[in-house]
Amino acid sequence: MARFHRTKPSKGGFEAFSKLFPDRSREDFSLVFPYDLDKEKAYGRQKGLFAFDGERIYIASLEGEREEIPLDDCASFFLQRGVGCGFFFVRMKDGEERLLCRMSASGMSRAGAAARTLNHRIESGETKNFAREEARNCPKCGRRFPKGSQSCVHCGNKRKIFMRLGAVISPYKWQLLFSVFLFLAVSLISIVNPYLNKILVDGYINNSEAAAKENVLFLFLSVIALILLAQLLQRGLSLLRGYIMIRTGNRVILHLRELVFCKIQELSVARISKRTSGELLNRVTRDTGVIQRFLTDRLTALLEQILMLAAVSVILFAYNWKLALMVILPTPCVILSFRLFWRFMGGMFRRRWQLNSEANATLHDIFSGIRVVKSFGMEKREAERFEKITRREKEAQIRQEKAWAVIMPLLNFMMGVGEFFVLYFVGNEILSGGMTLGDMAMFSSYVGMVYAPLRSFAGLPRELLHTATAVSRVFELLDENSDVYDAANAVDMEIKGHIEVKNVSFGYEEGREVLRDISFDVKPGEFVGLVGPSGVGKSTMINLIMRMYDVDQGQILIDGKDIRELSQESLRSQMGVVLQETFLFSGSVAQNIAYAKPDATRDEIIAAAKLAGCHSFIIKMPDGYQTKVGEKGYTLSGGERQRVAIARALLHDPKILILDEATASLDTETEKQIQEALAHLSKTRTTIAIAHRLSTLRNATKLIVFDKGRIAEIGSHDELMAKEGIYYGLVLAQREMTKMQKEEGLAPKGAERKAHA
Repeated sequence: MARFHRTKPSKGGFEAFSKLFPDRSREDFSLVFPYDLDKEKAYGRQKGLFAFDGERIYIASLEGEREEIPLDDCASFFLQRGVGCGFFFVRMKDGEERLLCRMSASGMSRAGAAARTLNHRIESGETKNFAREEARNCPKCGRRFPKGSQSCVHCGNKRKIFMRLGAVISPYKWQLLFSVFLFLAVSLISIVNPYLNKILVDGYINNSEAAAKENVLFLFLSVIALILLAQLLQRGLSLLRGYIMIRTGNRVILHLRELVFCKIQELSVARISKRTSGELLNRVTRDTGVIQRFLTDRLTALLEQILMLAAVSVILFAYNWKLALMVILPTPCVILSFRLFWRFMGGMFRRRWQLNSEANATLHDIFSGIRVVKSFGMEKREAERFEKITRREKEAQIRQEKAWAVIMPLLNFMMGVGEFFVLYFVGNEILSGGMTLGDMAMFSSYVGMVYAPLRSFAGLPRELLHTATAVSRVFELLDENSDVYDAANAVDMEIKGHIEVKNVSFGYEEGREVLRDISFDVKPGEFVGLVGPSGVGKSTMINLIMRMYDVDQGQILIDGKDIRELSQESLRSQMGVVLQETFLFSGSVAQNIAYAKPDATRDEIIAAAKLAGCHSFIIKMPDGYQTKVGEKGYTLSGGERQRVAIARALLHDPKILILDEATASLDTETEKQIQEALAHLSKTRTTIAIAHRLSTLRNATKLIVFDKGRIAEIGSHDELMAKEGIYYGLVLAQREMTKMQKEEGLAPKGAERKAHA
């Protein structure tokens, strides 16, 4: 029996298997996935399993319902989306469609993969698994991963996280080692200072016999000078240490930000789309900023305090072990209390962090679309939306701060109990003559050196958690695998423009194929138009040709070479694209036109602008080609932005030119000029154009008509009109629309003539 790679059932599916198939092993089935909804009752629940053993389909519920269907009787399987659920159908060879099972949204991915796997088996007889599902929940704690994430901040190994950060820091290890040497020097000076204070108190201030000694003033001033020198040396070394750490920290973060930015650039459109632009911005700036503050501020203080605590503890035990025990006696209780406290507080910090990131992402989206917000008068609504998110963050922060304000004073008091023991012990020793005032001054300083780090460590888990979260988020992005990547032996080659699409199928989501079994051929120099109603897969097709996504089935060849064997840079550097959604960068008009060819001369930029029909309005601007277009080109009209984008594509001099509604925002006269330019340019390059305004494609050598994700018709304008099929209907509909606009006085001059072209 042919074997599939099994689609893994959920835990609940495994538990139900033995009940539903007591005489079978899971190894007998090549496909198994659970369903959880009743297929008849709208709100009914019904748990069961869908299984396939290579010959028969089994649908079995825990309520006792069971159905078996031979695969030979099935023509195809498909998943139909409902409201928050999915319907899994089989189309029998006699034409009957039967609902097999229904599942909630969480199970649709597995069902969609099963449908595609079974269809591929029916059509080709090949055993290929199409499941590309990623884990949704942490296998350790069961919590759902954040959107676009495959790591759990709750269960992540903090040690491994910081070890990975150490790998990034390793190129700067010598600067860090020198900083550690400075830490040791500063710590040593700090430890010497209390002993100098003891000499000053016992030798001179509290010593009546010292006044009778010769040169007492000189000796007294010498001790003070030593204390002053030690303080100055300590401050100077601390400044040098801080400068080195800040400089090193900034270099590390600059390197880390470059890694994150380059990684985002490497990711495919599908991977990037899983996160909002605000989330990506947070990764590059905010998360790396948190890491920088930890490296330059907290890490330096932490190392110094650890060294200080270790050194002072050794001195205390060497001097008086009983006193040392009294100092550290409360420490185990304090450590245990803080451990329990931070377990309690950790969830609050993570929740606040998530809400803050959500608020920042929302704010970024609002500001990015501020023109749309104002155009529809939605300022109040967006303010309410942002206020709602910030209110949730405020409430989470209040709960966090309340817990902090109540518990932290108690823990600090517990941590300071040792100081009372020290006062009692040292006071008794002084009264009995066993210690001097100098000893008390020295021990008081040392006790402060012990408890100061402990107090600082109280907030350390909070900062470590904050930093670990930022580090894990950054490295999670760096570790993410792109689903569009260059092959190990990817080649660069000069493209001539011959495009072959062979049996291509593709879907953005499991169970929803946007394109299915698409095949066509475009010869070098041809002008091919893709037409059809909205949503039939035209833009998806050009995205696949540009390899923004990889096909699920089939091949796309350029000059006989599978595009997956070409490097992405080589492929896209020889393509020119004008997308439906025109984007201009904040800069001058000349910079935007020359974006794909930064070394272009002024004459080349002007020539491209003339071909695109934008030279005339550019020279009327205050600064001509040096006029700033503003963010996303907001100072230009939609048609002007589109013409600049066309000039950008033409200057690139591509071997393959792709136009996705490139003239949709242009007036009739400008469109005519650009069409004439494109007709001239398309003679020397392969052109693929999408247009709902069919007159735009009047110069096309071939038209490909899409319908419901398939190719319905292929031919020239005259051939398709003679067929009186889908294309014929689209042309008649546009003629009727143009006629109505003319009667109402809305049609632009020349529109009727072009509609009949």
